[in-house]
Amino acid sequence: MFEPIRLIGEAALRALARLGQATLFIVQVIAGIPPLLRRFSLVITQLYEVGVLSIAIIAVSALAVGMVLGLQMFYTLRDFGSEQILGQVVALSLVRELGPVLTGLLFAGRAGSALTAEIGLMKATEQLSSMEMMAVDPIKRVVAPRFLAGILSMPLLAAMFSAVGIIGGYLVGVGMLGVDSGAFWSLMQANVDFYDDILNGMIKSLVFGIIITWIAVFEGYDAKPTAEGVSRATMRTVVHSAFAVLAFDFILTALMFGGS
Repeated sequence: MFEPIRLIGEAALRALARLGQATLFIVQVIAGIPPLLRRFSLVITQLYEVGVLSIAIIAVSALAVGMVLGLQMFYTLRDFGSEQILGQVVALSLVRELGPVLTGLLFAGRAGSALTAEIGLMKATEQLSSMEMMAVDPIKRVVAPRFLAGILSMPLLAAMFSAVGIIGGYLVGVGMLGVDSGAFWSLMQANVDFYDDILNGMIKSLVFGIIITWIAVFEGYDAKPTAEGVSRATMRTVVHSAFAVLAFDFILTALMFGGS
């Protein structure tokens, strides 16, 4: 009778213990960030690996999402005689929600999994242990640059996603469906607020970047030093990051737009 309760309690305690380990780990990582200012080349290298190499999938996905969004919204708005506000609807949808959330999911799948696999492989091949033997802190040398690069990359990628998505909506709405170009841009500019919409979207993307990169570097550093262990850590990174992005998106949306 009490066996299910015992199993649930054990699972909850394991989850809390792992959260505590991750919290202590991220404190060590944050403490290793200030020395990077003297060796910023390490961060630049990771910015290329994490950010620049993610541009292709972000741009292609954003263009497709923007075109589909423009197509769907046009036919919905046309039923109410409001197709001229297509630019405003597309921009608000991307800047507030779809841009940060979809970028976070894509970032977790591409960059987050790569970070976990890379750090996990370094642990499996004893590269991290070798650094410790040479009095080099692997958290400061390996983990901190990747963590900072992920935080810096995510808002930029989210802004790019929103911009390219708006272009996709423009190509469909104006180029294919005949929406007036002036109305598309003017209504979007008049009704999209910098502080309430754009800035809040950037805050979302920054929070998502911190969470995803935190999960990715922790799972890689904590992975079992085997092929199976690295594979499972990579899987956990993608799954946990997706859950975290969706959960925090609801929380942030409620805090930012709940009173408006």
